[in-house]
Amino acid sequence: MKLLIKQARIVDPSSPFNGQSADILIDNGIISKIGIALPDKADKEIAIEGLHASPGWVDVFANFADPGYEFKETLETGAAAAAAGGYTDVMVIPNTNPSIHNKAGVEYITHKSKSLPVNIHPIGAITKNTEGKELAEMYDMKSSGAAAFSDGINCVQSAGLLVKALQYVKAFDGILIQLPDDKSINPHGLMNEGIVSTQLGLPGKPAMAEELIVARDIKLARYAGSRLHFTGVSTKKSLEYIKRGKESGTAVSCSVTPYHLFFCDEDLTDYNTNLKVNPPLRSKEDRAALQQAILNGTVDSLATHHLPHEYDSKVIEFEYAKFGMIGLETAYGVLATAVPGITAARCVELLAVNPRKLFGLNQASIKEGNPATLTLFSPAVKWTVSPENIKSKSSNSPFIGRELTGKVAGIINGDKIVIS
Repeated sequence: MKLLIKQARIVDPSSPFNGQSADILIDNGIISKIGIALPDKADKEIAIEGLHASPGWVDVFANFADPGYEFKETLETGAAAAAAGGYTDVMVIPNTNPSIHNKAGVEYITHKSKSLPVNIHPIGAITKNTEGKELAEMYDMKSSGAAAFSDGINCVQSAGLLVKALQYVKAFDGILIQLPDDKSINPHGLMNEGIVSTQLGLPGKPAMAEELIVARDIKLARYAGSRLHFTGVSTKKSLEYIKRGKESGTAVSCSVTPYHLFFCDEDLTDYNTNLKVNPPLRSKEDRAALQQAILNGTVDSLATHHLPHEYDSKVIEFEYAKFGMIGLETAYGVLATAVPGITAARCVELLAVNPRKLFGLNQASIKEGNPATLTLFSPAVKWTVSPENIKSKSSNSPFIGRELTGKVAGIINGDKIVIS
């Protein structure tokens, strides 16, 4: 099948056409021609005013709940949500049942997702059952296709165990992902500890619970000479630690979530359980620091932290609601709306270029002869998120009904085309 994309502005630092508006001809999943006003005929044409094309986007932290929790999400519905959000690649966390903590778990994900429009990369668990007690079979998982290693929503609490893991993965240039959360500091906290938590009468989780782990783990990564990625970074102080760690030559990187850029703890005054997340929504000052870190390059990538939950886990008293929200379909719009000064080039750096480099994925450059792995998006389009935009099996999103600027038009992943 031939597909012709008309007059798309190419945003790809590794493409000879970067920054130019051109036609892109894709023939059976391969980019066959790029040029101005191509005369070629195609089976399908895409012509959208203000369209941009970039290498396919990557989400580095999402839960597809499969196996074990298919009532929340499946690989199929997760892939549909990812495609709707402009993602051609998604790294899925191991918090399933059973956990992805061995070769069989990794192979289950890779085999089951082969026919999907989105490439799904399993993240192997650092510890058995993500329990933080003993190391999992990381080398076996790497050999079977694990993109990285993490205990997902469970932060590894033991410094001794984490440093062993860092030393272990160094042998094959692996990378660990840590969601920083010291569980010994007010484990019953429901939101950010501060004035708002006091006013609402909710137990608070102090920023220190995150910052202690960030500071500790940078030291451990430096000691081991290994690579570590923090995800869900939410405080100003954490960003300062990471910036200093990078400047000292430690191989640390970080990602933030779209919702930490958009909301702060003051948005919880109506006890919206869709805003109950971990790490929690922080102060306005922290949010401003995250937005600034997106613009100045301290933040390496965006991570949706797509955590789907069925109705009964969210439409319930705030205290008993599960942590997390879905985020794949709205990620780009939320990023572009929350950080209005952001350029298309910086968005593509966060969503495609950096995550591909960090986690050793195919670079997906827009060049003639390359396989087509593209995301199509329109930065200027305003749209209101409706339930019809949600392709996930779950609908725990606080963005439904909100207007966002920046809309995804679709993805092309080889011979698989999803246009919204």
